[in-house]
Amino acid sequence: MSEEENNNSTTTSTDTANQAAQPAESPTQTAEPTSNNLNGLTANLLNLKESNPKVFFGAIGGVVLLIGIIIVSGGDSKPVISSAPKNLVTGQKYTLKNPNAYEVASPIRLVSVPGAIAAYDDSEDDTKKEACRQIAQGTSITLTELQDAYTKKNVFGKIRIEEGECQGTEGWVLSIDIQ
Repeated sequence: MSEEENNNSTTTSTDTANQAAQPAESPTQTAEPTSNNLNGLTANLLNLKESNPKVFFGAIGGVVLLIGIIIVSGGDSKPVISSAPKNLVTGQKYTLKNPNAYEVASPIRLVSVPGAIAAYDDSEDDTKKEACRQIAQGTSITLTELQDAYTKKNVFGKIRIEEGECQGTEGWVLSIDIQ
């Protein structure tokens, strides 16, 4: 190999080493424009503060307001308020009262099978009214049995009427109607 070829190969390897060193300098060059952008943004904000303070402080107030709304509207650790389940005891005396009825005189339906309450509604059909199946609110009763339904405990209660012309009649009502 001649001297000239050796010099050329040395020059080529030096050029390759210089090219490999250049990418290492690139991140430094990339960081400079980012800091220039931040300096430019800061300068623009300070310029806005001097030239139009209402817009500047309004924008700051808007950001603070948004952050405040996000903080305040977070989840609440309090449990949802719901009606407490009644501790009904079989053998105890209660009265019938429908808490969902607006009309005080509305009767409570007494059925022979729990769950049949939703099966039909003949409250307005006089020809289908059976004796002692429409019980007035305030009637004294004795709770004889409880029935679970729909994955809830004590949804229906079997009652025996203790007063009036239907005394001794038994049937099922919703437990919410037993007060």
